[in-house]
Amino acid sequence: MSDSEEKASPVKIKKYANRRLYNTVTSSYVTLDHLCQMVKDGTDFIVNDAKTGEDITRSVLTQIIVEEEGKGGQNLLPVSFLRQLISFYGDNLQALVPRYLDQSMGWFARNQEQMRQYTQGAFGGLFPFGPQMEEMSKQNMAFFQNAMKMFSPFKFEDGAKSPGPADSNAVPSGPAAAPDGDANLDQLKNELEALQKRLNELSKKS
Repeated sequence: MSDSEEKASPVKIKKYANRRLYNTVTSSYVTLDHLCQMVKDGTDFIVNDAKTGEDITRSVLTQIIVEEEGKGGQNLLPVSFLRQLISFYGDNLQALVPRYLDQSMGWFARNQEQMRQYTQGAFGGLFPFGPQMEEMSKQNMAFFQNAMKMFSPFKFEDGAKSPGPADSNAVPSGPAAAPDGDANLDQLKNELEALQKRLNELSKKS
């Protein structure tokens, strides 16, 4: 393996039954704080259960977020966002949420330096993106509405509920053909590309 390939490989962390974390590169035990700093430094890593070999990176990263949220004055996740996120578990849009959040955070990360310059420099620390953020929120809402239409096999009148197990004989007011899987993916891709383009335009205007 070349030096460049070795550098590109994620650091392997092992988690033992006693909850201790072991960095296989530095041959030393680390804490969640160490892993948190590695994320901030852009150091990629994966965490495996030392006994089973299972990839538990997601649960460890979630634990880091919980730890950071518990520290005073460092709350990033609004209660309303957490409630909305929880409500999507088990929903027919659950598969769409990770892609949407990844796209949104990717855009924010790509433009974070520009935002810092605006807030810390010319605007004296004030947040200048009110109208732009409002516009982005409208775009996000439109995106979700289109996604909901795309994933719904039937179209119902306003206020009508989708027939569930208890009323399976209910007749939808406007039945439509079930969307084709490939067409769904193409439409979703187009929606994401359109949203990303709009966000980039708003960033340039700001």
